Amino acid sequence: MANLLLPPEERNLTPEQVEALDARRRRGHLFLVICFQMGIIATLILIAWALQDLTYSPGWAHPMFYYFVIAVTIVLVCGSVGTFMRRGTVPID
Repeated sequence: MANLLLPPEERNLTPEQVEALDARRRRGHLFLVICFQMGIIATLILIAWALQDLTYSPGWAHPMFYYFVIAVTIVLVCGSVGTFMRRGTVPID
């Protein structure tokens, strides 16, 4: 009997396709873990250093703010890629 909890397009997969699907979902989960860890780091950078750096550093010399922007970019990219891969919207080979 078919597992009715699975989406219809995943009910009749070959073992190789199931392995590819599992590997893609594991990579998606890895990207989500990286996203949440970098989110914590970005929050700490913002609270501890970036706002003070913007307030007191002269001119364009704001290295902690730039690190914060890089961390937020990593969070956005890894979060969107991880969600995209975990959701199953990537076609199976």
